[in-house]
Amino acid sequence: MKKIINDVDTFMDESLRGFSKAHADIVSVNYQPTFVFRRECRPEKVAIISGGGSGHEPLHTGFVGEGMLDAACPGQIFTSPSPDQMLMAAQQVNSDKGVLFIVKNYAGDVMNFEIASEMLDSECETVLVADDVALAKDHSTGRRGVAGTLIVEKIVGALAESGASLVECKAIGDKVASSTASMGVALSSCIVPAQGVATFELAEDEMEVGVGIHGERGRELMTLSSADEIVALLSKAIDDDLKLTNGQQVLLHINGFGATPMLELYLVYDIAERFLADKGVNVTRSLVGNYTTSLEMAGCSITVTKLDDELTHLWDAPVHTASLRWGM
Repeated sequence: MKKIINDVDTFMDESLRGFSKAHADIVSVNYQPTFVFRRECRPEKVAIISGGGSGHEPLHTGFVGEGMLDAACPGQIFTSPSPDQMLMAAQQVNSDKGVLFIVKNYAGDVMNFEIASEMLDSECETVLVADDVALAKDHSTGRRGVAGTLIVEKIVGALAESGASLVECKAIGDKVASSTASMGVALSSCIVPAQGVATFELAEDEMEVGVGIHGERGRELMTLSSADEIVALLSKAIDDDLKLTNGQQVLLHINGFGATPMLELYLVYDIAERFLADKGVNVTRSLVGNYTTSLEMAGCSITVTKLDDELTHLWDAPVHTASLRWGM
């Protein structure tokens, strides 16, 4: 294993120090407990907070800023943050308009955010993101929250920035979450620094379909296929889940897992866009890049969100974070 690292135990804190220095105009970092928060918080808005294990950067810390998150709680690599982190983050950015937690559907995240919400002495709500169609809806643990989390954070963040109420922010978050579906494929595993070995092994002619973002194996090990075949497989699963109809407007997000070059991601976008166009679906908004990663895993995911005029307006609204910015 080769990584640019000093010590596994201090890796996250050292990285966050660099992150906060590089983006000192946008964020500040609190340590013990650790959370990232907006340098200039607006007291008159609903506070939007998310978080999860490190190793998925720029999710979530890279999306703290105007028009998106007010705070993010990073855990150790692929490990849920603690309730103390979430509680302190909420107290730092809270206002009299309440707190909305955006939570990926992983057992540790769900449990710890629930504990924090019970400890928080103010009004709060939770939006649960479970966009991974690789798992059936009746799976024992439910579907995982993956790259669609970014879409929820952006749209809810825009609504909160406009001064909407907690009830309104919760409703739009649930709407986006239920209108979003994702699925990914891995061409290699990742290496968690504390373990020092690949989470799973793939032969040169193999791919893992339906992989999670914590290095979990997917739902099926398959022979490596062409880009056309891979995209068709992922896109069909998403289409079957969302039941896309002729004339539907969508946002198409192609997300890299950390080791896939943009050259390949744009190829995937082209194929996925044509797949949707052949079904009469209109891709009116797009996002391509490494936004929800899994350390150095090779591979990508496809995310589709059904849009209407309201969601399109909120997606287009100005945002200024370390890793997503437009309209300012």
